[in-house]
Amino acid sequence: MPTKAAPGKYHGLIRGLVDYGGIVAFAVAYFLRLRLIATPGAMFGWSLAMGGHGPRDLTAATWWLVGGSALGLLIGLMAERRLAPMPLIAGGFAFVFGGLTLVFHNPEIIKYKPTVSNLVFAAALFAGLIFRRNPLGWLLGDAMPLPDEAWRKLTFRYAMFFTCMALLNEFVRRTQPNDIWVLFRFPGLLVLAMVFSFAQAPFMIKYLHSPEPPPPPME
Repeated sequence: MPTKAAPGKYHGLIRGLVDYGGIVAFAVAYFLRLRLIATPGAMFGWSLAMGGHGPRDLTAATWWLVGGSALGLLIGLMAERRLAPMPLIAGGFAFVFGGLTLVFHNPEIIKYKPTVSNLVFAAALFAGLIFRRNPLGWLLGDAMPLPDEAWRKLTFRYAMFFTCMALLNEFVRRTQPNDIWVLFRFPGLLVLAMVFSFAQAPFMIKYLHSPEPPPPPME
């Protein structure tokens, strides 16, 4: 019934704002050349300007990344009384690299964020494998009832994925103009993450249907 579907839609909207609010604001601000200009008599003394013929500005767009990330986390905290680990950590990276970009007026700094954040995630997952912990379940926030062997395999796969995303960001950052990098950052990385996650669905379903891992294939 519609009354039962509404909470799920509301929850999905909140999670979308928390997870993607900052990066969506960043991409939109960059391509539409959104900026705040001092305007005497306007509310709060500022007004929103859009467009123009000047070059697109990564540093100006970074203000929207930082602001959008902060607003998304605040909305999530107010709505759900908690913050999932993954968006909280991602928001922390946005504040650090966004803040450094704005302080030093160097747009190259924000382009390092996907490299560093993905490498940190990968290192955490590899460390989990070494010390026999399950950081992937903690990062995802909603751990599934998978056996230990399945978690180990899934952790290794995600660790390799994060490593590849860091290397891919370095390639795009070093070889492509800013417009291409921003498109790679969003929606490019999101699309790649969704494709990879959907590709893991058959693996997870196989283990969810059995309390123990299936026997290894016979050669």
